Amino acid sequence: MLNALEVFTTVVVGVMVGVEFSVAFFVNPILAGLPGDNGLRGRTHGARLLGAVMPFWYIGSLVLAALWAVAGRNDDGAALVVTAAGLLILSVVMSILLLVPINNRVKTWTADGLPADWKQQMSRWDRFHYVRVAVIVAAFALLVTALA
Repeated sequence: MLNALEVFTTVVVGVMVGVEFSVAFFVNPILAGLPGDNGLRGRTHGARLLGAVMPFWYIGSLVLAALWAVAGRNDDGAALVVTAAGLLILSVVMSILLLVPINNRVKTWTADGLPADWKQQMSRWDRFHYVRVAVIVAAFALLVTALA
């Protein structure tokens, strides 16, 4: 049963990392290159869609890692799993304190009602997101190492 939890947790976190990596390094740059306000429309739609899904994914990943840490506390890779869970906690805290407030503003924007500093807000969100991606990539790498 522990093996199934380990594999399931690794897959869930890995897919989350893939989504967030894709947003950071592919989706947002593609949207930024679109003419007019099309990229902004894509980002506001993405803020609504991913803003509804990702909290469950982040918390679910954290819960799975915590369960793995408890269930496998006597295994060789336990410290790696605990560290990965700590990084997932950091990613949740970063999301709540840094990214969600910006995301909540972005999802309400329309082409007719943009704040004057909308580009700076997008750039700030992107910078925070790059850091968060690095944190969850590190957590994923630790989980993969613990699995091996």
